[in-house]
Amino acid sequence: MILSSLQQLIGGIYDLAVAYDVYDFLVTDRACLPPEVRRRSGAEDLIVAQPGEADEEVAMSLYLDPGLLERLGREDPMVRLHDGNVADWWTALEGVSHFLYLAWNASHDRPVSLLELEMQAEVDKYVASYWLMRRQTPQHFPAELRRLLFERTRIEPRFADGRDELYRHASRYAERFCRRIEQQLHGASRGAEDEVLAELRRFYRYTNARKRAHIERLA
Repeated sequence: MILSSLQQLIGGIYDLAVAYDVYDFLVTDRACLPPEVRRRSGAEDLIVAQPGEADEEVAMSLYLDPGLLERLGREDPMVRLHDGNVADWWTALEGVSHFLYLAWNASHDRPVSLLELEMQAEVDKYVASYWLMRRQTPQHFPAELRRLLFERTRIEPRFADGRDELYRHASRYAERFCRRIEQQLHGASRGAEDEVLAELRRFYRYTNARKRAHIERLA
């Protein structure tokens, strides 16, 4: 199933141990969402209920539009990622990224800011797409990927729910980091790719402040 494949792909890149399956948290019926979320029209939404007490667990659900999942079932990007399914792929990838990042941090008793969540999701879109495209067409370096993701993609205000500037901020940080990753990967040997994986895994485990400080040093 596509979401399980996505969870395995992201989990493998970052060497994550998460004891949960994304399908156990999946909601595809918009009528089941809380009223304040239901009014939004996006195809993906992570719903988080903050615990009332310090020892309570974080509760979350991942909403994905059923039409999106149906399209991905017909045109599976894990088999072939192309122009016709990349937008749906990134939407689903963002949802799984959000789920994994929140679950992993919650299991380590670490808080997560919305900026951090969105920044990591943008990095995950680039990194997971790069690894998938290299697996599918190893003779081709996806030089167009970063430009397509960060320069040709636009924030839709009606989906941003008043957080346009936060999403732009997250995208700018992620683009700078992914530009560095792209430079490291271009023409890289297998050993160099392993070094990039090690850096990605360290970055994933940094705190929000350390991630931003790390990216700012890349200028």
